[in-house]
Amino acid sequence: MNMPAIKTEPATAIVAPKTPAASAPVATPVVTMTPKRPPRAEKYSKMAKDAAVRVVPPLIVIALLMLFWELVCQRAGSTLPPPSRVFKDTKELIFDPFFDRGGIDKGLFWHLSASLQRVALGYSIAAIVGVALGTLVGQSVWAMRGLDPLFQVLRTIPPLAWLPLSLAAFRDGQPSAIFVIFITSVWPIIINTAVGIRNIPQDYRNVAAVVQLNPLEFFGKIMIPAAAPYIFTGLRIGIGLSWLAIVAAEMLIGGVGIGFFIWDAWNSSHISEIILALFYVGIIGFVLDRLIAGLGKIVTRGTSAG
Repeated sequence: MNMPAIKTEPATAIVAPKTPAASAPVATPVVTMTPKRPPRAEKYSKMAKDAAVRVVPPLIVIALLMLFWELVCQRAGSTLPPPSRVFKDTKELIFDPFFDRGGIDKGLFWHLSASLQRVALGYSIAAIVGVALGTLVGQSVWAMRGLDPLFQVLRTIPPLAWLPLSLAAFRDGQPSAIFVIFITSVWPIIINTAVGIRNIPQDYRNVAAVVQLNPLEFFGKIMIPAAAPYIFTGLRIGIGLSWLAIVAAEMLIGGVGIGFFIWDAWNSSHISEIILALFYVGIIGFVLDRLIAGLGKIVTRGTSAG
C-alpha cells in the first residue's frame, strides 16, 4: 500500500534583533548639586539691615530725649544745664581724660580706673565665696537650714550701712570699700548658686553614682556645669550691685574714684561734671553686665540668659 507523500518545507528560525542596550550598559552621568552662595553684596546688605534694626531705634529715642532735655532746660530759671552747656563745660574732661595734676585733680580715666580696680577685687572675692557657700547650701540640707535664714536677713541690709562697721574694723578707706562691694554682691551669687545646685536633675546624680565619681569629680563634672546658668544669673546681678555700691561708698571714703569725683563736683556746684560722670557710670555698668552675660553664654553654651 503506497502512502501519499507529504511535502514539507524547511523551518525558518526567528531570531530577535540585538539591541545596543543589551550588548553593553550605558553609564549614567552623575550630577552634583552645589549650594548657591548668596552674593557678597546681599550678605552685607543683610548685615546692615540687622544692625539698623538694633541701632536705629535706640538712637531715635536718645535723640528725642536730648531734644526734650535741651528745650526744657533752656528756659529761664532752669536748675539743670541743657546738653549743649554740659558739652561746653566738660569739653576738657571729654577730650583729655588722662591728665594728672596730682592729688585728686585727675582726669576721668584715673577715677574710673580706681573704681574698677576696687570692683574687680571685691567682686572676685564675692564670686569665689558666693559659689562655694551656694554649693554648700544647695548640696547639704543641714547647711541650708542653718545658713539660709542668716543669709536672708543679712542680704536686706543696705550697702552703705556696712560702711561705718568696715571703717571701724579696717581703719582704712580702701579695704572698707572693697568689703562693701563684697558684702553687697555676694548674696545673689549665693542664693542663685544654691537654687541651681538644688535643681540638678536626679538622673545626673544617678549617673554619677553608677560611674562612682568622687566628690571632687562630681563637683567639677556634674554640679558646676548643671548649675552654671543659675550661677551666671547671680554673677550678673552681683556685678551690677558691685558697681552701684562702689559709687556710693566712694562718696564717703574720699580719694580717687568716680564716686568721690561726683561728690566733689557737687560740693563745687559743677552740675555739668556730675552729668558727664553719670553718663560714664551708666555706660561702664552696661559694659560690665554684657561682659558677664557673654562669658555666661560661652561657658554654658548659650543656655544662660543673655
